[in-house]
Amino acid sequence: MINILEAAETVRMITQENLDVRTITMGISLLDCISSDLETLRGNIFRKITTKARDLVKIGNDIAKEYGIPIVNKRISVTPIGLIGASACNCPDDFAQIAKTLDDAAKEVGVNFLGGFSAVVSKGMTKAEENLIRAIPKALSETDYVCASVNVGSTRTGIDMDAIRLLGDIILETAQMTADQDSLGCAKLVVFCNAPDDNPFMAGAFHGVTEGDTVINVGVSGPGVVKTALEAVRGESFEVLCETIKRTAFKVTRVGQLVAQEASRRLGVPFGIIDLSLAPTPAIGDSVADILHEIGVEMAGAPGTTAALALLNDQVKKGGVMASSYVGGLSGAFIPVSEDQGMIDAAQAGALTLEKLEAMTCVCSVGLDMIAIPGDTKASTISGIIADEMAIGMVNAKTTAVRLIPVIGKGVGQSVEFGGLLGHAPIMPVNTFGCEEFISRKGRIPAPIHSFKN
Repeated sequence: MINILEAAETVRMITQENLDVRTITMGISLLDCISSDLETLRGNIFRKITTKARDLVKIGNDIAKEYGIPIVNKRISVTPIGLIGASACNCPDDFAQIAKTLDDAAKEVGVNFLGGFSAVVSKGMTKAEENLIRAIPKALSETDYVCASVNVGSTRTGIDMDAIRLLGDIILETAQMTADQDSLGCAKLVVFCNAPDDNPFMAGAFHGVTEGDTVINVGVSGPGVVKTALEAVRGESFEVLCETIKRTAFKVTRVGQLVAQEASRRLGVPFGIIDLSLAPTPAIGDSVADILHEIGVEMAGAPGTTAALALLNDQVKKGGVMASSYVGGLSGAFIPVSEDQGMIDAAQAGALTLEKLEAMTCVCSVGLDMIAIPGDTKASTISGIIADEMAIGMVNAKTTAVRLIPVIGKGVGQSVEFGGLLGHAPIMPVNTFGCEEFISRKGRIPAPIHSFKN
């Protein structure tokens, strides 16, 4: 039971420290929608999504109103469309038609985003999955709410370099097709290594084939809450610091657990996981970079930043698992540049570089996230950056991801405004030395030796 002191503390977290439930995400399996006829498949997909998620937004809003807990987004994730469309789609345009159906379904039920226009190709691509990847630029430029992801590697299988080479071109093409929106399409495309099946956060959410027919996953975020808690223990030992983060993460997770169980009950859909991720927003005081500053580094990117982030990420996970038996997804700390004002400030000051961000991804929850780069960056360079980040995930048996945005027509020294939760970002410089010969090699990088655990 939550006592009166905990209730008052939770109210303060919400009203003063930016605590929110970032998303209620309904995962929906589309396996029973499969058909060899494209129009039948599209009809099946639309009917299932609009039936299962019919009340998702209303119930999310009702819970937020009744409990006074902000629930920022209501979202849907579906089975990777690379699998669902394999029988009916003979070319990229066929997959783009499915993307339009997903977008129509998202608009019908009123959700913020729908994830799952995805392919899982960590060991190799089928023709259908290659067609889906080639459809991404058109799909993301012609829809409003659809998000795409491609899992190109895993610790068990290695890294599919053919897919990475292709994605360098696809990311640039997506940027060009959405150039009138400052290449916004790329903000809805994530490349993964070791992608989880139950991630509720966009743009990388999809409903894994190991999941049930429908499930409710909740993502909670509270960087401001953690920062405020740490302000009270300035100068204390690492032991006190760690205990403070763990206790705070516990309290934040409890809020998510309450919302998840209530949403599950009202929707009649099984509860899946709580994803406790310190996911920042552009709002002042809701920054992971500010937490790192409170821990003791002058600015994100300074010496000691990676160690401070490792400490933060670990303690958040430890606190979360004590509050819920089903913590999953990506849980930990996110470091997107455009969505975190402290990260933006650090990048503009020259404290934070792409290379330092890459080092930080070794110990955080995801990877190189929401980073704007010059629009004239080579496709092979984009592929090389992806390959580096996938290698970190593969060797360290953790999830890593890349969401790069080559902003067409803009270069270093300029900035880009995406709006809303996506924020704004400076264009960050990219190493201009080439890697074409490396990226042009065919095949895959094999799994590391420690992957053999049978």
